[in-house]
Amino acid sequence: MLDVATAIALTARKLSLAYDGNVIIQGLVLPFPRGQLTTLVGPNGCGKSTLLRGLARLLKPQGGTVYLDGDAIAHLPTKELAKRLGILPQSPAAPEGPTVRELVAQGRYPRQSWLQQWPKDDELQVEEAIATTHLHEFANRPLDTLSGGQRQRAWIAMALAQDTETLLLDEPTTYLDLAHQIEVLDLLNRKAKRTIVIVLHDLNMACRYSYHLVALRNGQVIAQGKPTTVVTETMVEQVFALKSRIITDPVSRSRRPSSTLML
Repeated sequence: MLDVATAIALTARKLSLAYDGNVIIQGLVLPFPRGQLTTLVGPNGCGKSTLLRGLARLLKPQGGTVYLDGDAIAHLPTKELAKRLGILPQSPAAPEGPTVRELVAQGRYPRQSWLQQWPKDDELQVEEAIATTHLHEFANRPLDTLSGGQRQRAWIAMALAQDTETLLLDEPTTYLDLAHQIEVLDLLNRKAKRTIVIVLHDLNMACRYSYHLVALRNGQVIAQGKPTTVVTETMVEQVFALKSRIITDPVSRSRRPSSTLML
């Protein structure tokens, strides 16, 4: 559990979420520490993406409440919420034909007004996000001419350009090769002054980069806390049905499962 002295930015309280009448998450109570990187891990279908959508108000709860800095997000105006919380879902769909720069610029829309639609700060944020994700050489290319990994970096740049204090990313390393996976996770780790919640399938990466780790199975929290205490052989078997041996990463000093599937 979180240290009681840790500030909480985002909280799910008795949260229940469902798709087409099928309850995926029920009565979930889960806090997320402010200014830190939290990773959600678990097998396919355990509710990770559903939870992220509920936290971002993309999925209406059947019960319970999500609080952002003490405010119930259900009561926040849409534009106000977009200034405070950003989300990058799985496989996002882009409008037809935008360039990378045009896509990234969409992250600034919540901060614009009729009186000042494109202030200098917007331009600076867009260029910084493009530079941060190493997309300068692709900035004027149509998004649909890029590889899957390059497109994924463009989406991440758009989320960064939104410049919210809280950022939710569903499998942000999808389509990326190993070098770019590490590059993106290093980037998010450097942005840890923000409250960042990500979904990852790679438990080793989750152990290496997370301040807080939440293990889910069947819509319920099996364990949460620092990776050094959460990641145990018992947890890996309970959550992933996988036999493992836990070793210490010689570089990050985090715990890493070395797993062997038992057939």
